[in-house]
Amino acid sequence: MNKGPVSQFIQHHYRHFNAAALVDAAKGYETHLLEGGKMMVTLAGAMSTAELGISFAEMIRQGKVDIISCTGANLEEDIMNLVAHTHYKRVPNYRDLSPQEEWDLLEQGFNRVTDTCIPEEEAFRRIQKHIYKIWKDAEESGERYFPHEFMYKLLLSGVMKEHYEIDPKNSWMIAAAERNIPIIVPGWEDSTMGNIFASYCIKGDLKTSTMKSGIEYMIYLSEWYRANSGGKGVGFFQIGGGIAGDFPICVVPMMYQDLEWTDVPFWGYFCQISDSTTSYGSYSGAVPNEKITWGKLDIHTPKFIVESDATIVAPLMFAYILGW
Repeated sequence: MNKGPVSQFIQHHYRHFNAAALVDAAKGYETHLLEGGKMMVTLAGAMSTAELGISFAEMIRQGKVDIISCTGANLEEDIMNLVAHTHYKRVPNYRDLSPQEEWDLLEQGFNRVTDTCIPEEEAFRRIQKHIYKIWKDAEESGERYFPHEFMYKLLLSGVMKEHYEIDPKNSWMIAAAERNIPIIVPGWEDSTMGNIFASYCIKGDLKTSTMKSGIEYMIYLSEWYRANSGGKGVGFFQIGGGIAGDFPICVVPMMYQDLEWTDVPFWGYFCQISDSTTSYGSYSGAVPNEKITWGKLDIHTPKFIVESDATIVAPLMFAYILGW
């Protein structure tokens, strides 16, 4: 592939330290795919609110991503940005806000994520009206689905189209829904839509069993991994730390150690973008070698860590992989 100007800039200028690690990891990702491997991308933090979809959606469309693991927040916040973008409020001086100014934002219906405020009424409630009907229809039909499957139904139904406020090609959830990419959403209940679903269960409007659980996600992931880990294997590209990365990476030791399936291959590539300082007991700050002792990575697995801000690093790596 002939590389474009962004990739050429990266290759020319990014020669040392974290810059060089970024290039090495991007080339490793590229090599893994060229050799027939598959790739999982995990999203922690607020990457959807950071509008990662501008580059990530194209990665999905071009077949550079085979499976995704993300927090419940990232699952929903891409759709929130899709339907309420013009109502978002940016606060560049967020570091200077007083508690009173934070309270004023709440009173105005804004929930702040660093420098970006999500409008509750336009974002949460606009989705809630439609997703509740999909949840209820499934329950009345005796059907059960995973959180991401319900979101796919929402997007593919077209009921939200009238509310789109960005170009849909910049929504990674639309790209994933159109390709029916498997998504693992551990701890989905720790999200706005998860809280809303719980509230309907508490009121007796819905049953908890209508939503498939985290244990079922692990079973689903084990089946997918067994079917897709032949040849070069499955790579693991982790953005941030937390449950979005920790949950899916554990599927390998679970199968190998707990199920005693000794033919299960380790992850075939590993990269983490993290700004977490390596420290005592910090999972997010653990260097890749520690994962060898947990049966997640092999001695020979290509391992990379880029210690920097993922909102800067991930789009650059995706740009390189896409040849921009």
